[in-house]
Amino acid sequence: MGIFSKKLGIDLGTANTLVYVPDKGIVLNEPSVVAVSELDNKIMAVGIEAKNMIGKTPDNITAYRPMKDGVIADYRVTEAMLRYYMRKALGSWNLWKPDVMVSVPAGVTSTEKRAVVEAAINAGAKNAYVVKEPILAAIGAGIPIHEAKGNMIVDIGGGTTDVAVISLGGIVSSISVKCAGNSIDSAIADYIKKTFNLSIGDKMAEDIKINIGSAVPVEEEISMIIKGRDFVTGLPRTAEVKTNEIVKAISKELKDMIKAIKDVLQETPPELSADIIDSGIIMTGGSSELRNFPELVFRRTGVKASLADEAIFCVAKGTGIALEHLDTYKKSIVAKR
Repeated sequence: MGIFSKKLGIDLGTANTLVYVPDKGIVLNEPSVVAVSELDNKIMAVGIEAKNMIGKTPDNITAYRPMKDGVIADYRVTEAMLRYYMRKALGSWNLWKPDVMVSVPAGVTSTEKRAVVEAAINAGAKNAYVVKEPILAAIGAGIPIHEAKGNMIVDIGGGTTDVAVISLGGIVSSISVKCAGNSIDSAIADYIKKTFNLSIGDKMAEDIKINIGSAVPVEEEISMIIKGRDFVTGLPRTAEVKTNEIVKAISKELKDMIKAIKDVLQETPPELSADIIDSGIIMTGGSSELRNFPELVFRRTGVKASLADEAIFCVAKGTGIALEHLDTYKKSIVAKR
């Protein structure tokens, strides 16, 4: 590798895309959204700018989320998004093609992996590597994944919940379910609709989750004023909602995530189960920052769970660390071109 080879780690998520540059850290954290104009199929905006357009665009502009459940749903738009983020992270004066490592959910097929590698190459990468998210999350959380010791990682993002047991640098058992942060938001919006006859947008639902949401009922509830449109009159209106209502509203989604954790625990070899009891379950990803989530995991599985440092950045940090030590992690790296 020449002295000039730049490196970028990309956590290509359903909800947000993060870019990590070794020695600099996370240089970019923007929504995985692209605004396309219908008339000439041109890309108008990417990231924050595009997200601000969601729900507010005139008819001829569509805001797309090109990633669905952690995989590429719209290839052209994903490529454009990658190109935009790579350029933004490197600076436009940069002449060298970077080596890029992109995260993919544990359950992706080899075709889906190839699509990611190709999108990155076409977006201007010199070499593209893909690594499964749980492995990257574990590396980013500082777990020594190469030891002969089982570690369980639960990575909850916007589109997918990835649960995996890792030992000796590889995934021993894993499950990826399409129930994560976005499903929680929808459940909240549905609840508000049913209970208050109030229609709220995605952003409001997410605000409710972050501000007052919790995974288990609490004694000291927090309340919040929500704003939306009345279903009957069609006029703007506010209502007040409290933490424990939200806990109830999202209980089904949380149950699905807990089930994934239990399923993986049930198919883990006993020697590794013993390790997991000792080391506990490590939770990463933005949605694992929901209040009291580790507590819920502990209550349902009997295994203690803890939130990784900077949980939301673990996968992105993992991409950067793996890129800097490609030889150490080559067992875990899947595709390269």
